[in-house]
Amino acid sequence: MKRKYMRNATIVMAVACACMLSVSGCKKKEKEPSEPSIHTSRDVTQEPEVTPSETENPLPEGMMESYLSGGLVTQEVGQRRPVAVMLNNIRDAVPQTGIAQADVVYEAPVEGNITRLMGIFENYDNLEKIGSVRSCREYYLFFAQEFEAIYAHYGQAIYAKPFLEEDFIQNLSGLEKYSKDIFYRTTDRVAPHNAYTSFQGIQKGIEDYGYDQEHSTGYQGHYLFADMDAEENLDGGVSANAVHFNCYATNKPWFEYDAESRNYKRFQYDGPQIDDADGQQLTYDNLLVQYHSYKPYDQNGYLNIDAISGGKGKFITHGKAIDIRWEKDAVWGVTHYFDESNQEIHLNRGKTWVSIVLDDKIDEIVIE
Repeated sequence: MKRKYMRNATIVMAVACACMLSVSGCKKKEKEPSEPSIHTSRDVTQEPEVTPSETENPLPEGMMESYLSGGLVTQEVGQRRPVAVMLNNIRDAVPQTGIAQADVVYEAPVEGNITRLMGIFENYDNLEKIGSVRSCREYYLFFAQEFEAIYAHYGQAIYAKPFLEEDFIQNLSGLEKYSKDIFYRTTDRVAPHNAYTSFQGIQKGIEDYGYDQEHSTGYQGHYLFADMDAEENLDGGVSANAVHFNCYATNKPWFEYDAESRNYKRFQYDGPQIDDADGQQLTYDNLLVQYHSYKPYDQNGYLNIDAISGGKGKFITHGKAIDIRWEKDAVWGVTHYFDESNQEIHLNRGKTWVSIVLDDKIDEIVIE
């Protein structure tokens, strides 16, 4: 059955409030903003006022700035909705394949003291293998919706089912009728760690479900980026040459800053984290850390992570770190990040890693 891309605020608020009941008791009804203040001008479908500086260095014909990385991409790629793929991250499932082509990666805890990753892919047309793909937890849906992403997963926790059944959540599931068109299993790993997808599979799934691949009218993107000819160096920030996430007890990941390349190399399970497709270590230009309140759903350890109410965190780039706060402009809206001067931060252009940290584990992050 075809599902149209929509944002039904009434349904959204009711479902979201029900989900977050054990975290916040639904607190008070969230106010809808009059106009979300997203200060960007990357919508190539509009005709902005031309200034002399813009005419001196226009974008190459047919190109635009990526909503995910700020780099130059073709309009065909940049105006296409990205796909958010749930990625297995236990020791038996690493290294992942294709993860290096995700411009944004989320890491969050799940039950059993492990983490699961969600890669958000913009240009994945050449990938014949992405995965391994694992099941959904509902808080990842809030993150994926911030990018208008089509969400790919293989199964789900029971607490995610009410969300996945909503029309505005456009997802590709390994447990639904079109799954054989979208996913395949390999013989090099045992189930459930051997389910993969591909560009062809994702495209076939999108066609089968009749999903729209174009961003919604007026979409302005998620992040703000530094100007093309500038960098964000966080002058006044503390040194961040290494960042250890001991809060993730099983894989204990960390990042090390490479001053020559000016990005962060990713490590976990006592060694470099690589992409199995090419054997290269994962690197990122920006690290965002978000602290979240939570409560356990049940005795099995499923987590009810509050992805709505906002909180504090860190922004780390170019060897420096600053304190930030994060807040959303609507229940299913975009997360904005503000520094201590209440200014919305600008990321450096490139790839971004987002770490979701439970608020009773903050002291287990070591920045040095």
